[in-house]
Amino acid sequence: MTKELKEQILEIISSPIYTPLGAEELFELVCGNSEGKVKEFFKTLCEMEQSFEIFVSKKGKITLPEKGLFVRGTYSASSHGRFGFVSSDEGEFFVPPALTCGVMNGDRVVAKRVSARSKFYGKGNEVEIVAVSERAVVEFTGEFEGFSSKGKLFGEVRPDNERLDFVATIVGSSVTAQTGDKVVCKITKYPLYDGDRICVKVIECLGRHTSREANYRAILREHAIPPYFDDVVLNEAEVRSNEPICVDNRVDLRDKCIFTIDSESAKDLDDAISIEKTENGYILGVHIADVSHYVREGSLLDKEAMSRGTSVYFTDKVVPMLPPALSNGACSLNAGVDRYALSAIITLDMAGNIKDTRLCQSIIRSKARGVYSELNDIIANGNASEFYSKYAHILGDFGIMLELYGILAKRAQDAGAMELESDEAHIILNDEGHPISVERRERGESERLIEQFMLCANRAVAEFLHKHSLPCIYRVHESPDPEKIRAFSVFASNLGVDTSSIRDCENVTPKSLSLVLESARELGKAEAVSGVLLRSLMKAKYLSEPKGHFGLATKLYCHFTSPIRRYPDLGVHRIVKAYLNGETDKASISRLSKYAEKNATESSQNELRALYAEREIDELYKTIYMGDFIGEEMDATICSVTSFGFFARCDNLCEGLVPLESLGSPFYFDEASLTLSSGKRTFALGQRVKIRVKEANIITRRVTFSLVSADEADNMPFHPIEVKRSSKEKQRKKGSVRSKKQSYRSNSRGISRGKRKKGRR
Repeated sequence: MTKELKEQILEIISSPIYTPLGAEELFELVCGNSEGKVKEFFKTLCEMEQSFEIFVSKKGKITLPEKGLFVRGTYSASSHGRFGFVSSDEGEFFVPPALTCGVMNGDRVVAKRVSARSKFYGKGNEVEIVAVSERAVVEFTGEFEGFSSKGKLFGEVRPDNERLDFVATIVGSSVTAQTGDKVVCKITKYPLYDGDRICVKVIECLGRHTSREANYRAILREHAIPPYFDDVVLNEAEVRSNEPICVDNRVDLRDKCIFTIDSESAKDLDDAISIEKTENGYILGVHIADVSHYVREGSLLDKEAMSRGTSVYFTDKVVPMLPPALSNGACSLNAGVDRYALSAIITLDMAGNIKDTRLCQSIIRSKARGVYSELNDIIANGNASEFYSKYAHILGDFGIMLELYGILAKRAQDAGAMELESDEAHIILNDEGHPISVERRERGESERLIEQFMLCANRAVAEFLHKHSLPCIYRVHESPDPEKIRAFSVFASNLGVDTSSIRDCENVTPKSLSLVLESARELGKAEAVSGVLLRSLMKAKYLSEPKGHFGLATKLYCHFTSPIRRYPDLGVHRIVKAYLNGETDKASISRLSKYAEKNATESSQNELRALYAEREIDELYKTIYMGDFIGEEMDATICSVTSFGFFARCDNLCEGLVPLESLGSPFYFDEASLTLSSGKRTFALGQRVKIRVKEANIITRRVTFSLVSADEADNMPFHPIEVKRSSKEKQRKKGSVRSKKQSYRSNSRGISRGKRKKGRR
């Protein structure tokens, strides 16, 4: 189906002066007498009808579907896959179990609003799936059960993902596997209706279903993260990495005191820093590996990097965005060797305000390979540190950096940049790869220093590009939904936290939320409040237009400092270099704008994919670790409360579920205060409990606890605080209710025109 033909048809039938026409009449209007387009036109028309973009009456007249009758969006299955929701631009709609029509989690779908006369009608947001426009699930992993005969597999596979609630039949597979193996399946036949058979072909056997390595590999496959590079990509990287270093037209900064600070295990060193103190402030140099010199736009390397989007950091390994010849070699700013860089020379005043930014293509030579833990030791112990002599040649500059770091940290705090309480787990493995300890990862002064310098550079570059009217791939964190902030305010208030700063939920600021967090810290409830606040905020993403970064309390922000491991940073580098090379004509700006938009869209998707994979790998190792403690008792803190139980986090940072049914008497779940209560017994966030480890299932990556005892919960009766709504908000809500009622009435009139045939999509 050609996009142009579809757009022509929609343009005609959506015109206010359009009179419904038959297919042949519409063909003459769109294509004239061109017989060569007959087949293409009627194929397009048929596909548009099947996707419910057009409606064909009993008399064969073609019109647009009744307004408000159909919604298009993404289907999200429930935890057991039996029902789900469709998220669309019009809102979120509920899909009852009998109306899912064989749809799978993540599919792009067309759904029909349920009539008010239907037995499925409830709150008015019910829909029925009528078509799948794009399948999200192509492959999945699961446990094989069956046998092999004459080199072919016969049997069934149940998906590991609980949101895929089906058992698939294997057809035509020649992979060797045994019952109990974890296999990768490719779907060859999708269901046309609920209960229809799903057929798959087994394409790979990963090993025993309960083994660590099989589950590890399965997570990578589920999230489409390739652990290896093709030979052609590796060869291109090798050739690029062997190019000789020469000054060319670059600014030579090799005599400057420039050095890196990173973790001891890091191999991809993509940022280095320098400092000068002036009469009026500081000159901060942030020198970033010039990855764009090696990864040319449109090359095989570039296409591979864009498809990956980011390096993925797992417990015991890294899946890099770029091949090691570049990520750990030619691009890495290793000490004592010449490297290409893109430098941001930022002039700041004594208050940490950016006064000027100069960008240049440079060549640098790092004077030291700084390690966080070693420099933290020097900060703590001064010249008594065992590492003092190692860094003696840079400590003068490092001392000035600490001054500037303090100024930038105070400036960020005064602006209201939020600092949420979060615990990052460091999982320690033995030589066999088995987890033997889970520790809290600590962040010292040197880590925070680098963080502040990188934030400063990212902001400076975004402001530079915006000032010069250049495209950019912005890092955007939009303002939170007032309704979610209102719910958060009720929750925090019931904990005794001072929420007076966020009474006006329509105009909440980062500073006002920071005041709430400060109050929570004083009460010793920062972790519980931070967790709920984090879920109340919008997710950060990449966009080609500036919409501000709420969490950092800044209007313009981008990612510039990590091009070895993040593709959007590489894109920002290309835009900066285009400007430095004088490519600012109208055609160049147009090309860069399109590139920025594509980069932002794909990078946001790839970031989420990597985030989920990293999280699942961590959960896998934590589950394996907790499996060594079955039957043992541990102290824990309630970190999440749901209608089906509560999650408790042990002091070793591993979490598990205490199911509701295991608590005995019936409990009432209060969504506003996030509590479970039964008489005088209450379970609330932050409450200390003693649990016993019952089960650790590495397939579902779920740990189950039973409750041994609990401290008495804080007295938190739910008393909703009165939050005055603005007249503007009241009008909007009133209009929303009225429009919903009208759409329901129009649906109930139009939905009964004909029964849908079973299996029609």
